Amino acid sequence: MFRRSFLGLTVLATLLAFLLTGCAHQGSTRQTAGALGSGVQIAEADGKLIIKVNGADFTEYRYTGAPHVYFYPVIGPGGARMTRDYPMVPNSEGEEHDHPHHRSLWYSHGAINGIDFWSEGSKAGKIVHDKFLQIKSGADQGTIRSTCKWVAPDGSTTCTDERTFRVYTRPNNERLFDFDITIKAADKDLVFGDTKEGSMAIRVAESMRLIHGKNKPGDGHILLSTGVKDGDTWGKHADWCDYYGPVGGKTVGIAIFDHPSNPRHPTTWHVRDYGLFAANPFGLHDFEKKEKGAGDLTVPAGKSITFRYRFYIHEGTTDEAKVAERYAEYAKSK
Repeated sequence: MFRRSFLGLTVLATLLAFLLTGCAHQGSTRQTAGALGSGVQIAEADGKLIIKVNGADFTEYRYTGAPHVYFYPVIGPGGARMTRDYPMVPNSEGEEHDHPHHRSLWYSHGAINGIDFWSEGSKAGKIVHDKFLQIKSGADQGTIRSTCKWVAPDGSTTCTDERTFRVYTRPNNERLFDFDITIKAADKDLVFGDTKEGSMAIRVAESMRLIHGKNKPGDGHILLSTGVKDGDTWGKHADWCDYYGPVGGKTVGIAIFDHPSNPRHPTTWHVRDYGLFAANPFGLHDFEKKEKGAGDLTVPAGKSITFRYRFYIHEGTTDEAKVAERYAEYAKSK
């Protein structure tokens, strides 16, 4: 009897230790892909994080090898590649090789204290990965929290940021993720300059474009929450913007939601018929023909500013995907 009791206690102690070890792992700030292939899995690789949803490739966070960090590729419903391949694939076929700084999905701005962090020229600044605060896979969502330094051409740090990329487990006919960024001023005021070149941006797949060169109409469409469409959408204010068109023989779209808590909500949209799609609340001189500097936004020394966005990648047109309803859900989130 004693031997049976002892064995029973041993088994119980072993099981308890196993459960405690599993709980401790779940609480870790650095987690990689789950073995079962369900939920959101994030795996570390050389210079990037690989993100899967329910075992299917979704995107990669690339934080080395370029003047700024970015996400590429971005894969939507049914394996549709939602962003172009250039310049990540230098000799990509069937694409116009313009604007090499349009790297799939990214955040940057063309005038921070007078420094251009949007382009990639010799006089431009760089957005450099600093460290990861959290890498976490999960059944319902996966999270990447990281910090970056905005480095001027002279090597000094203009500002820093903390960004959160949160991917939700969704059915295979859609993808849903949030991008939140807090930009922190150092020991002097930080000025977001009045320029159209920014900020929360994605370059859509070539087949989704409204035009393909001069006088070559495409099959894509753009729609704002206000009802403004296609070529009239540039520089207009709206809660959300949806860019949709054909990829791989079916209609898919990308909607970007501007959270009501964002400065200058509803944002203005730097959205182009050739595939650039960006939320930019700063470029009022360009968008609205106001005096230069009208769009400047100053963050006092030692303070910070936060912007929150949601991306909804969907099948079908704006109406078919119920984009307005999905935005309403997001607008209620804290």
